[in-house]
This record gives sequence, structure tokens and C-alpha cells, in this order.
Amino acid sequence: MNIKVEYLEEAQKYIDTMPEKARRKMLYNISLVGMGVVDSRIFKKLNESGIWEFRAEFESNEYRLLSFWDKTRSSIVVATHGFDKKTRKTPKQEIEHAEIIRNEYYKTR
Repeated sequence: MNIKVEYLEEAQKYIDTMPEKARRKMLYNISLVGMGVVDSRIFKKLNESGIWEFRAEFESNEYRLLSFWDKTRSSIVVATHGFDKKTRKTPKQEIEHAEIIRNEYYKTR
């Protein structure tokens, strides 16, 4: 299984601002998912609306990149935006933000 990840503007900006080693770890984890590695420690479905989370931990910090599957194209995951996770659960407003970005994405396609 070969999965392609497409980064929307907010996601790319977030990745660009991450500390170098954390960014490398996130991109490595994303590449594993791209090769078909199924591991909920690095890529996990968050809710029934179809929002997924790429995950990376570095030096006791947790980094998250939210995404969704583009159902109009084969094997494409679209990364919406990222954030530094500070609580046990993913904040509801982050999931809602990803859903809004996904809705806008489909309006422009």
C-alpha cells in the first residue's frame, strides 16, 4: 500500500515551525504511514467524522498533525493543520478546525 500525503498551507506552516529533530521525527512517522505501516501510535482515527492524527513525540513534547482521507482520490491523506498537544485528549476545537478545513477543501475541488 502506497499512501501519498498532501500538506495544506496550515499544515506546512506548522511543520516548518517545529524544532528540527521533532520535524524529522514527524516526517519519518508520516513516511512509515505512506509505506503502509499501521500503528496507532503514529497515525490514529480520532472520531467518526473521519479526522485522523499523525503523531510524533520528542523530548516529552507531543506534536500532532490532523488530516483526513480524500475520498475522491485514491490513497491520498490531506494534512490540515498541526498543534502541540498539551492534554490527554485531542482538543475538540482542533478537531472542529480540521473539519472546517476539510469542508473548504471539498468546496474548492
